[in-house]
Amino acid sequence: MASSLLSSPALLPFSSSSSSSSSFLLHLRIPTTTSSKLRILSTHATNVELIADPPTPSSQRLSFGFQNVADTFWVNVQRAEGRPLSIGLNSPLHFGNSKLETLNNVAIRVELSNGCVGWGEVQVLPSVTDVTLEMALAKAQEVCNFLLRTPPATLTSVFDDVTALLSPREFAPIRAGVEMALIDAVANSISVPLWRLFGGVTSTLTTVITVPILSPEEASILASKYYNQGFETLKLVVGKNFAAEIAAIEAIHAAQPCCSFMFDANEGYTPDEAIKFLEKLKDVGIVPLVFEQPVDRDDWKGLHEVSNVARTYGIPVAVDESCRSLTDVWKIIDKNLVDAINIKLPKFGVLGALEIINLARKSGLILMVDSMAETRLATGFAGHLAAGVGCFKYIVLDTPLLLAEDPVVGGYEASGAVYKFNNARGQGGFLNWNLLPDAGGLP
Repeated sequence: MASSLLSSPALLPFSSSSSSSSSFLLHLRIPTTTSSKLRILSTHATNVELIADPPTPSSQRLSFGFQNVADTFWVNVQRAEGRPLSIGLNSPLHFGNSKLETLNNVAIRVELSNGCVGWGEVQVLPSVTDVTLEMALAKAQEVCNFLLRTPPATLTSVFDDVTALLSPREFAPIRAGVEMALIDAVANSISVPLWRLFGGVTSTLTTVITVPILSPEEASILASKYYNQGFETLKLVVGKNFAAEIAAIEAIHAAQPCCSFMFDANEGYTPDEAIKFLEKLKDVGIVPLVFEQPVDRDDWKGLHEVSNVARTYGIPVAVDESCRSLTDVWKIIDKNLVDAINIKLPKFGVLGALEIINLARKSGLILMVDSMAETRLATGFAGHLAAGVGCFKYIVLDTPLLLAEDPVVGGYEASGAVYKFNNARGQGGFLNWNLLPDAGGLP
């Protein structure tokens, strides 16, 4: 009788006290959102008492507790495989001094013994990590084969083993893809969307969109197109040609004066050039939301100099390439080097990103989440995570908008700059696996 009133009675903590051989009292403690009373139900043989807990904050009600799930859910992998995922781009993507015209990643599919499937994506950027597609496929399959041989264990234990296999920094994108797939499979198993698993703060995000290096006229036209589609914040790539970049920024500002800006120098400036850039922005009346990676990743002194000048203008400086480990985060906090950190899952893995998020929360650092060269599989996962934890000030998950096609079925809903995570469980997206070549069929 009580079970008809409870959505998941098996998951509720309970205690029982035997009053006789033919009857007992069962206490079921039920979390509530109001202080309304609950009826006491009884039968001839059994008394069931429903006890209402005090109301809990909405963020706690919606969170299933990722760490608790990882520590208690036992994973038994029945199938695991990595396959090439090749997608064209509408226009080249620039990463530092390199240019990407085709996305060549690795898709990961993990199936558990309960039939639930999880999906992950390994970003492959040889110019950034020195890991080629062939190397990524081989390493991903090595981990998949390991998962198939591993006896059932808690998700936390499996994570430890995966980390041991993929400990070098250059394998972080592979570790991220495998972690995504495992977490997605577990979330599907317990019928929970990822954003709830990671904290349940919100199911909606608004993304920034990137404007590449273009002439002033081209940049103005593209920016107006994006603004009319609902993108109110533009991220502009700078750091190559100071005069041309300022001209493009002024043209965009003139065409769309209500647009907000973020600037990413991709390590392109010297400290003096970066400071000059900030001074010029002040002259033309533009205050960006953030100025990302203005100088070389290893120039910590120059980074601090630029950050101190930027603070006088009310502009936070963010690090991307300079932040490669938890040690770097500690250094940034200890020396007060910058005000923001850009988190990319392929750089740190999912677990590493969660560590940095917790540390940043305690220190007051501003958090950004960004994508590099990924489909909606990876950006969907990152979006769920950012929505769930709810502490990211800037969201830049726009790469799928720049792809020539979308290989992902389902997943989040995109309406202009707004992403809605309405799926019932997991990250919600998947690939037509049979349409992808096996590991031997490289593009």
